[in-house]
Amino acid sequence: MNQRIAHLALVVADYDEAIRFYTEKLGFTLVEDTPLSATKRWVLVAPQGAGSCCLLLAKAANGEQETRVGNQTGGRVFLFLQTDDFWRDYHNLLNNKVRFVREPSTEAYGTVAVFEDLYGNLWDLIGPAAAK
Repeated sequence: MNQRIAHLALVVADYDEAIRFYTEKLGFTLVEDTPLSATKRWVLVAPQGAGSCCLLLAKAANGEQETRVGNQTGGRVFLFLQTDDFWRDYHNLLNNKVRFVREPSTEAYGTVAVFEDLYGNLWDLIGPAAAK
């Protein structure tokens, strides 16, 4: 058996503002933006070097979905952005005015800081642990 997670759906308020945030602030690549109907699009974004796993930016389609924008996990960290150079990416995000809600700390698994996306979903930025 060969399985993998292909995409993770992220409920957003607006396709274009979400695309701008992920591509301009986080440096992600816009993988696909295909209209499906007058109101629905198939929008995939991914970090550099992510392979085939992407975020599917899914515009909230009703009132219940709108309540989930920015709080898909009840205030817990939702997504984990792993990097090969924590400090490079941390400073790039700061320069792009990404809001960090927890400052960097060194843990057994690496250096980590928590930031918010444009809607308030929490992300961990994680860099590798120092070699011992």
